[in-house]
Amino acid sequence: MAPDQHSEEARTQHVPAGPAPCRVVVCRDCCCGTPKVPGVDHDQQVAHLTAKVPVRIVDCLDVCEHANVIVVQPSAAARATGARPVWLGLVNDSDATEDIAAWVQAGGPGIAPCPDILDLYVFTPPRRTP
Repeated sequence: MAPDQHSEEARTQHVPAGPAPCRVVVCRDCCCGTPKVPGVDHDQQVAHLTAKVPVRIVDCLDVCEHANVIVVQPSAAARATGARPVWLGLVNDSDATEDIAAWVQAGGPGIAPCPDILDLYVFTPPRRTP
């Protein structure tokens, strides 16, 4: 197995085969998940999410000014009806982490309404140019 495949496998929680569920993408690289964001138990944040919902850890999403960044991706069924990923920034407290987990468990974007409190964290990422 190539090293990149192994590290990606280790960084992704396995989910059953079938249509893609709603999942959480957690940025962890240069700013997110580091001491640059003080006062947060970064490992506990990921462990809490992973215990409750499908999680994928990724390298820098290039929105460091919003660290810690979490993206809630809609399920395949919700995406088929037009749901889009929701980007959440400055997710630096356990209450917000719990609200995200509860929303994903309820179905996430396109299935369950986003809790009003999470509106404080929503941001639009800049468009990437090739």
